[in-house]
Amino acid sequence: MKKISIIVPCYNVENYIEKGLNSLINQTLKEIEIILINDGSKDKTIDIIKKYEKQDSRIKVIDKKNEGVSKARNDGIKIASAEYIAFMDSDDWFEENALELMYNKAKENDYDIVACDTKAVYPNKIEYIKSSIEDNQTNNKLMIDAYTVIWNKIYKKELLHDIEFDSELTFCEDVLFLYKIYSKVEKIGSVKQGLYNYLQRQNSLTYTYDEKLYQLIESQERIIKYYKKGNIFEKYKEELEYTYVRYLYATFIKRLAKTKNKKEFNKGYKIVKEKVKNMYPNYKKNKYLNNKKGIYLKLFNYPIACLIYILEKNKMN
Repeated sequence: MKKISIIVPCYNVENYIEKGLNSLINQTLKEIEIILINDGSKDKTIDIIKKYEKQDSRIKVIDKKNEGVSKARNDGIKIASAEYIAFMDSDDWFEENALELMYNKAKENDYDIVACDTKAVYPNKIEYIKSSIEDNQTNNKLMIDAYTVIWNKIYKKELLHDIEFDSELTFCEDVLFLYKIYSKVEKIGSVKQGLYNYLQRQNSLTYTYDEKLYQLIESQERIIKYYKKGNIFEKYKEELEYTYVRYLYATFIKRLAKTKNKKEFNKGYKIVKEKVKNMYPNYKKNKYLNNKKGIYLKLFNYPIACLIYILEKNKMN
């Protein structure tokens, strides 16, 4: 049996995909399968990954019409045969010993998830990002502290048997996916090394404004619906409240500030203020607001939002 299945959605990445694939085929952990989903690419991506498939029997290529990254990952999960599942974005890459270190950690204490630290790779610098996950962390603390990306982790396959990515979302779909998993995790571990390289592309949504950003709000509301449907909302009520407010007042506003249109920014500000008011009118009493981030969330208002807009605008100039 394979130890880890790595799922890689590929869409128009002819200039990036080989670096990531080389990092996978050269892993020190050899008992892996590499599932490449060509999501209707219009460039030479399919030719490149089929060439790799012929050279390495561990590689499986799925060539399909374009249906988005969520559907591509779901297709990968369905055919994954290994004990653990990992995800890699097609323009990123793993350190060569990454999967071996995370797998050994997982087996050491039968962890459901093992996370590693990340290196954000810019054109002129590398930024180290700690995962904030500790060994045997509680679900509650995981929801508050964890770096909500899917690709710096490996997951026990059985953990995902009834969980999939929401194909209606093309942004923040990973956050929704992770919060579904967080409610089920019993044991989690961490490797305190930067094993995943996250390429920073200036045309990504992280650095530009796109109306897809509003899906961030939708993903938070779908998280709440999921917890209510599963009758576990009350158990994690404060964690979900804190997360909702933090994503709308911090993450959303900072990314909204990438727009050069002040009217669009003002519209977004009004939307999140109204959303928080309706969903969590008494959020300032939340126990997780007693920290530095909590001060910002408690004080958040239009002048603070405008300051963020000015700071982000200056970064782009």
